[in-house]
Amino acid sequence: MDAVRLIGTSRRALTTAGGMPELSAEVWQAQALAQAIGSRLAVAGPHELRGEALGLTELAGRGCGVLDTPRLGPGGSRADLLTELGDARQALLHLGGLLGEVGIALVGMASSAVDESSYWQCVEAIDAADESRDRVLEMLRRLADRDQALAEHEAGRGRLP
Repeated sequence: MDAVRLIGTSRRALTTAGGMPELSAEVWQAQALAQAIGSRLAVAGPHELRGEALGLTELAGRGCGVLDTPRLGPGGSRADLLTELGDARQALLHLGGLLGEVGIALVGMASSAVDESSYWQCVEAIDAADESRDRVLEMLRRLADRDQALAEHEAGRGRLP
């Protein structure tokens, strides 16, 4: 399944999650998906994005690591369903939105945590989601810079002496 479609599925699942365990599972799923997308971009994405994509992979992995791994059904995680990235810009735009929503969900989880350990898990996950989103925004900026440089180069070719 392509990245944008999986991100859409994750966004819907995150907004419709019922209780705390389900919400935590959806946050974990979103972080795992961000990790998988980062990994794909690091290996096969545009050259300008590879370093930031590797950072995204590590940060999203940290976000998964601080949360309890949910019980996954027979299909595994949504990240396991990722077969193609499609347009990197579109995938990153949608992923940035998902990570923003993950941060909001985690703030809600932290504010209703029943013990200090759960609270600090949420705070760590908030940090990971926020830093992951920062990486996504940086990759989008790099794509915009690349496109602008290409446009300027093309415009320079068409000039008359």
